[in-house]
Amino acid sequence: MSDFLVIGGGIAGVSAAARLSAYGSVTVLESEVALGYHASGRSAALFEKNYGLPSVIALNHASDAYHQPYLSPRGFMLVGRKGEHAGFDTDAANLKCPEISVDEARAIVPILNDQITRAAYHVEAYDIDTDRMIQDFAKQVRGNGGQVLTKSPVTQVDFAGGMWTVTAGGQTHHAATLVNAAGAWADQVAELAGLAPIGLTPYRRSMARIPAPGGYDISGWPIFFGVNETWYAKPDAGSLLVSPAEEHATTPHDAWADDMVLAEGLDRYSQHVTTEVTRLEASWAGLRSFAPDRTLVLGRDPVNPAFVWCAGQGGYGFQTAPAASQLLADLVTGQTPEVDAETVASLSPGRFHL
Repeated sequence: MSDFLVIGGGIAGVSAAARLSAYGSVTVLESEVALGYHASGRSAALFEKNYGLPSVIALNHASDAYHQPYLSPRGFMLVGRKGEHAGFDTDAANLKCPEISVDEARAIVPILNDQITRAAYHVEAYDIDTDRMIQDFAKQVRGNGGQVLTKSPVTQVDFAGGMWTVTAGGQTHHAATLVNAAGAWADQVAELAGLAPIGLTPYRRSMARIPAPGGYDISGWPIFFGVNETWYAKPDAGSLLVSPAEEHATTPHDAWADDMVLAEGLDRYSQHVTTEVTRLEASWAGLRSFAPDRTLVLGRDPVNPAFVWCAGQGGYGFQTAPAASQLLADLVTGQTPEVDAETVASLSPGRFHL
């Protein structure tokens, strides 16, 4: 018997569980063999405070202080070519990224080719130590007497007499409050619980790891994007990650990269640089799940308040997790949120029941 039962062991679920563990007993149920197996384990691991819709940006800024011990410098660069000026101006303005000269950009990323006509750059973007963050949240759960159970796929959810009964991994669990942090599977969990889905759509995003271009030491390079986020590249452990930045609507599953989409994305990247892509070291994909309005869904379900949504993180799970999890705990326990009321309302599950 727990006070709170959290379904999902990605960053959303584990951070929510950590916050709630200060107020009662918590059990986390993760279907896979390890925490952060799906979207959380395939994250670009970037903290960029100005990236996302207004509600996401509010959560990013509220998460800033918590993130500091997990961050290392990375920097952010936007590059554009002839004919992309309008899109470049929009992206640079949205991201509050000051324009620099193309020569200055090449001094930072020397493989940029002569097709680049515009560049913008700022230093306030950071790598996140995602594994350490998720493990620290899990330690907090355990330190407060909670359980984190892997290999526990949920197969049945019932609610009667003000109590949830959940069958997972061959065991039965009981709790007064159920937190749905199941990522791409969150709508399926809601339906198991007898509640209406909110219309979450998982979108596949692929990634390739290639050798460091031209033999450069790329450790100090920033993440760099094409206009309208048609591709991006990010240094990682001596190699370069390149993503087509695609959004392919799909169903919840253990995602893998589409070879043709990956090839098209690598070609878009190649049109901006002087070095050829001749070899892949690895490739993979993850699912970024969005609500219909592409805004996170945090709070009690209006039909059954004992069911709590923690879903729709899209590609913002890690960068919003500290503030999103605190907001969730505040809403569940009746505390006054630190986030402003307009943001709280924009994140509420109640917006789907108007």
